[in-house]
Amino acid sequence: MRILDSNFFLENLEPGLAALNPDESSHIAKVFRASPGDSLTLCDGKGRFANAELVEASPKGCKVLIKNVGEQEEQPKIHLAISCLTDGSEEETVFHAAQLPLAAIHLLRTERSLEPRNSDLSKLCRRMEAKSLAALKQSRKSWLTEIKPPIYLNEFLDNFKGNLIACDQNGKDATPLSHPSRRGEATAILTGPEGGFSPAELEIMESKGAFFLSLGATRLRSVSAPIFALAKAIFSCSAQTTL
Repeated sequence: MRILDSNFFLENLEPGLAALNPDESSHIAKVFRASPGDSLTLCDGKGRFANAELVEASPKGCKVLIKNVGEQEEQPKIHLAISCLTDGSEEETVFHAAQLPLAAIHLLRTERSLEPRNSDLSKLCRRMEAKSLAALKQSRKSWLTEIKPPIYLNEFLDNFKGNLIACDQNGKDATPLSHPSRRGEATAILTGPEGGFSPAELEIMESKGAFFLSLGATRLRSVSAPIFALAKAIFSCSAQTTL
């Protein structure tokens, strides 16, 4: 008997026999070359893990015996809001960011966003969702990072309930959650497109009580800035609040 060194996704976790989807089954049978009797960990992406035993190893449909399901873990409170870009490089940001404990990644339409016209970016969102699911399993998180469809910045600011941290070259080089932030409250980290947020957008965010965070003296690419911002936020709040 082996313990498979990965997590596998199953949306509904209940004790007893269950069938895995073809993608998970192929990974187990072909990549891990697993055999009946091997142990594995399942995750539902909603805060729960389960211990299971492989009953049937088939690339078309593995069957597992779920022995026990753990308690639901607390959902992350950090959100990442990134501006739409021209070349679909948001997908690269998701590839890295979704490995961290994030509640959701939001796509923002801003004044300086450059993206295909008249596009709902549905194909990009589906690819981002696939990257997020892969990150859930690879990083062994309990919560799947949601991918939110494009929304205009004004709408996002009106609808989001919680703290706002906007990345800006002229912001403060301080712990982003050292400004008035309440324990357990949702926090959104916003990063702009190439060229950053416009003066009008910065003014609107200031009126909403946003904290402006500097990421340092160097100029970062729009695809890189969200990762630096998340690292800074998570490091600063790890001792203050639960993500």
